[in-house]
Amino acid sequence: MNKTKSVGKIALHLLFWVLNYWLFAFVVHSDWNGFNNVSDTNSLAYAYTYGLFTNIFLFYIQVFLLVPKMYMHNKKAMFYVLSFSICIAVSLVETYFDYMLYDVFEIYDTDEFEDNFSITVFVNVFYSVAGFYYILRHAHKKSEKEKQQLIQESFRAELKYLKAQLNPHFLFNGINNVYHLIGKNNALAKDTLLQFSELLRYQLYESGTEIMLKKELDFVLQYIKMEKTRKGSDIQLAYTIEFENAKKKIVPLLLIPIVENAFKHCSNNTNNNDNSIDINIKEIGGKLSLHCANTFDGATGKNAVGGIGLTNVKKRLSIVYPDKHELMIHKKKLMYMVDLIIEL
Repeated sequence: MNKTKSVGKIALHLLFWVLNYWLFAFVVHSDWNGFNNVSDTNSLAYAYTYGLFTNIFLFYIQVFLLVPKMYMHNKKAMFYVLSFSICIAVSLVETYFDYMLYDVFEIYDTDEFEDNFSITVFVNVFYSVAGFYYILRHAHKKSEKEKQQLIQESFRAELKYLKAQLNPHFLFNGINNVYHLIGKNNALAKDTLLQFSELLRYQLYESGTEIMLKKELDFVLQYIKMEKTRKGSDIQLAYTIEFENAKKKIVPLLLIPIVENAFKHCSNNTNNNDNSIDINIKEIGGKLSLHCANTFDGATGKNAVGGIGLTNVKKRLSIVYPDKHELMIHKKKLMYMVDLIIEL
């Protein structure tokens, strides 16, 4: 790919210089330092042959030598002196050839040497400056590209770390839940462990960089059903999961920490009607919304929302959906609410 791009760039440069010569030597009616392309002899075509080579020389000596070896290494004083000196030296040589060509074509009505020389210097300085700005612009674009690549690599590394962080967090909570069921209700513990193993398999093997929205929502639904089995009548649970476009893609394991947090920190009142969890997930027109609310115990309210899970979600959202999400976490009386909107 890089080789193809290099060949393409060389071809464009060659095309530019060929067109440059063709236009000034043959197409545009020009009179340059006594040479013109109007007469039968077309003396300008001969004069511009070596003139073009000096322009090419001044352009590329900036691109390949002076700027990268001096200007980029903070040898700016030497760079400016040498650049101007080369322009003067090349202009003197070019003017010398001009006067040799005057004799060949018997051109005697030319301007004074100083006028011819100053015009030649002006043109040569122009091509030298053009080479200078060309390589600076190229270096700037390359630097910006490398900077963006570093940022992307940093983001990918952080996402990988955050995802890896979720797995032990989820595993710890799941094992903890099963542990508390053992001895109390072994049949339920067995069923919960089976459901949990399915969820863990999804985390380990099916959650890539991006997955189908349906898969992620199926995972969330399976988790809710597992918790419903475990909690039983201890909580009042209401949930709805709806989507229009199952083929929409989402970053995996983004919703589960919010849902998991609701079950983990739900209140444990003696009156089961006072313990409630409400989960509403919808995708309409590519916009995914999640509303998750749970009651919490007043004494432990400060811990009702937070921990690794939600901190992880915030970081991942800022990386993957920087300008395409809204996350609101608020408390009202003894109810914690999390509202998330993502443009997929």
